[in-house]
Parts: sequence; structure tokens; C-alpha cells
Amino acid sequence: MIYDTGDTHALQCKWVKEIHPILKSGDILIVNGDFGIGFWDGEYCSEEMFYDWIAQQSYTVLFIDGNHENFDKLDQYPVHFWNGGKVHKIRHNLIHLMRGEVYEIEKKTIFAFGGGYSVDRCCRIEHVSWWNREMPNHEEYQNAIKNLKQVNYQVDYIITHTAPLETVFYLSSCRNLHIKKMVEKELPLNTFLDEIQRKVNYKQWYFGHFHVDKELWRDQIAVLSCIRELDSGKIVKQWKSYEGNFC
Repeated sequence: MIYDTGDTHALQCKWVKEIHPILKSGDILIVNGDFGIGFWDGEYCSEEMFYDWIAQQSYTVLFIDGNHENFDKLDQYPVHFWNGGKVHKIRHNLIHLMRGEVYEIEKKTIFAFGGGYSVDRCCRIEHVSWWNREMPNHEEYQNAIKNLKQVNYQVDYIITHTAPLETVFYLSSCRNLHIKKMVEKELPLNTFLDEIQRKVNYKQWYFGHFHVDKELWRDQIAVLSCIRELDSGKIVKQWKSYEGNFC
């Protein structure tokens, strides 16, 4: 079974208490960005010990990058070709899906595109708690277009961290969700995802970043504090948010 979840933010307690018990042998979990590379030192063990523990499990964890990753560390991992696209392998079963790549996983095609903007950038330190690589560059946008052309703009699922521009406006109009309005410096990425939304035929689109759990228009689902079946979108487990002021 393939599952999807939202930002994990390197919270070992969330993983051990909420996520790990759901996953069985052969399962695949996709994390929609802000996995937390570089920040997994926690209440149970060090970051590398946590990755080693994941490596002992019989399930597979796939993640795209968000805006809260240590990109200096992430980019040091060797690039491999896996299931049709480029990846960073953190461990044999802990794999970073790189921006703009298309993968075939259990006979399903998945387009991945990470990245986002940190609205709290002014409170962070470059190369310590913030990295300019959080936003995509021109080559990554072009790589996405090239790979989507090769599959005739047809995929089963799209996994991103942030959302298309029109969806961000839609989210911000739902006053009960208390979503921040459009962030100007994330606009190039949101606009690009709008283009993808118009051109690509897809069954379901999952994203994180906004810290809500909400089924939206255009077969898009915002995910944070739950695990969903990728195919059906059905929630198989939900919990109270562990997040504080992440964004």
C-alpha cells in the first residue's frame, strides 16, 4: 500500500507514536516536504541513528524537500537513478524524490516537485537554519517541463510541498483555516505549479506546507496531521498537530 502524509519536521515523537505503527511490511509512505533533513536529532536518538532505525524497517519512506531542510547536507548524498527518476538515497529505504522528476512506483506514475519559501527567514541563519536552495532554480523548472513532456503531461499523482497559485488564494479565502495569504517571494513557484495544474492530467494532487488537512478543489488535498491512502485519499489515521511555529 502507498500512503501519503504531510510535513514531519524531524519530529521523532510524531514518527514513533503516529506514523510507524501504521506502516507494514512492503508499504510505502510519501512525505510532502519538510521531512527535516539535518534536524532529526531528537528525544530518542541522534539523526544518523534515526536513519539507521528506519533502514531496519520493512517499509519504504519517500520524501520531497520542503523549505525546512538542510540542503547542504541533502545535496551531499549521491544521486542515483531509481524507478525512472533521479533520487538521493539517505538509506536503502529512505529516499529523496528530486525536483521535477517522474517516477513509476507500483505501476503508478508520480511527479514530484519540492521547494517552498520560509516566511520566517528573517529569524533564521543562512547555512544553519535556512538555505537559499529552499526555492527551485531555473534548471529545476526546466527539468520538470522536460520530464512531463516525455510522459505527454499525463501522471497519476502529483506531490508538491506548496500549492498552485489559485489554490493558495482559495485556501486563504477559507477564513476558518487561518491560512497566510500569498507570499510574494514564493510567487514564482506557485505560478509555475499553476502552469502544471493547467497542462497536466492527474488523478490526485497532494501537498503540505500550509499546516491544514483539507480536501480541496481540482482533486487537490492539503495534508498535515494524518496519513492517507494515495489511491483513494482516505484517511487511515489522524492525530492532533505536533507542530509549533513551523511554516
